Amino acid sequence: MSRLVVVSNRVALPNESRAGGLAVALQGALREHGGLWFGWSGKRVREPSDALHVQEAQDVSYATIDLTHAEHAGYYSGFANRTLWPLLHFRLDLVDYSRETYAVYRAVNARFAERLAPLLRHDDVVWVHDYHLIPLAHRLRELGVGNRIGFFLHVPVPSSDLLAALPSHRELFDALAAYDLVGFQTERDLGRFQSYVPLFGGGRVVDRGTIETAGGRRFRVGAYPISIDTALIEAQAADAFGRAPVQRLRESLGGRGLVIGVDRLDYSKGLPERFRAFERHLERHPELRGDTTYLQIAPESRGEVPEYQSLRRELEGLAGHINGRHAAPEWTPVRYVNRNFPHDVLAGFYRAADVALVTPLRDGMNLVAKEFVAAQDGTDPGVLVLSRFAGAASELPEAVLVNPYDVDGVADAIAQALSMPGAERRDRWAAMIERLRRDDITAWRRRYLAELRAV
Repeated sequence: MSRLVVVSNRVALPNESRAGGLAVALQGALREHGGLWFGWSGKRVREPSDALHVQEAQDVSYATIDLTHAEHAGYYSGFANRTLWPLLHFRLDLVDYSRETYAVYRAVNARFAERLAPLLRHDDVVWVHDYHLIPLAHRLRELGVGNRIGFFLHVPVPSSDLLAALPSHRELFDALAAYDLVGFQTERDLGRFQSYVPLFGGGRVVDRGTIETAGGRRFRVGAYPISIDTALIEAQAADAFGRAPVQRLRESLGGRGLVIGVDRLDYSKGLPERFRAFERHLERHPELRGDTTYLQIAPESRGEVPEYQSLRRELEGLAGHINGRHAAPEWTPVRYVNRNFPHDVLAGFYRAADVALVTPLRDGMNLVAKEFVAAQDGTDPGVLVLSRFAGAASELPEAVLVNPYDVDGVADAIAQALSMPGAERRDRWAAMIERLRRDDITAWRRRYLAELRAV
């Protein structure tokens, strides 16, 4: 069988501890077929370097290149995360566009392609991941690469009007035509992209799975909802529940219920709105006050971006305000933690929680929602409160679905979840876990790669 080549901004190197389920899934695919994982090393250097860092482990090669400080600033911190990230999360008000950072973004993609092309074999299947690398295949084609190349977008797709607000939108999204198969998280994302194509992209939708550009190039598109390693999360949660970190957390609660949130520190996650909703829950349901503690774990990400620095200050202020107004000598309503925990410990925390708040303003999928469900004890499961605007909502309709902008609605959903009868909790959980066991991350990547190979 042909070799698989994975390309992503960051590479999960074999000597690094990576918690993400995606990394595990991609490594599994690479080991299954033999292959190569290519991307940025994570290192920033002063001067441009053509050095290629290569490691080998279990029939997989890992090849990385360094970025200069200027490349990182323009490509990663700049266009990828201050232009594309807010645009694709419906936040046009936060888009910071400049021709300079766009030029660096394209130049880094070109350099990725130029360093990758000589490593490819004629029958390799190439799988490119996420918004950092949209133009990559276009440059590979210019270099004469004729391999099957697929692309998967892990983040949402906004409405066509928002996509068209990007000054360089035609050039950027036309580059997707160089791929053979473009995958999106949900049918809604696919539909929004297919609305954009005839309105602003100059192409046409041939059928539900085929797009034709103005130049006549056809490529396939589809929805491939990403999932988790369900069996692994179930096993981790059961094992971690009796271990010291989880036991210390449970003991510290003093018999109170636990509401948990676990998110990267990002404005797309709706954390200020969630904090306000929990405070409104305390106000609207005084009979439950003092019975529950809300633990929000939010590791810092992209700390050099001003919007993220501002968000952290806002959350610190909100946590202090809520605790100052509502705490008692023996009880602190909000615990706000800015640090990472090992993945198995988080699985134990999920199992210990009565309620999970997963309320992003917009999310491509949100795997925390799925991991929380997988971590539960089926005899006494917790309740998932889930934003309608997370991709996971279409797969987990048995969760308590909320509008994250509706502070009162989320407040009432917390109370509903905390007081939900055991039989209802078990019925909701059983429907969700059955789906997650069937459609796990291995099924996701096998389906995508099978369809890419069939193009």
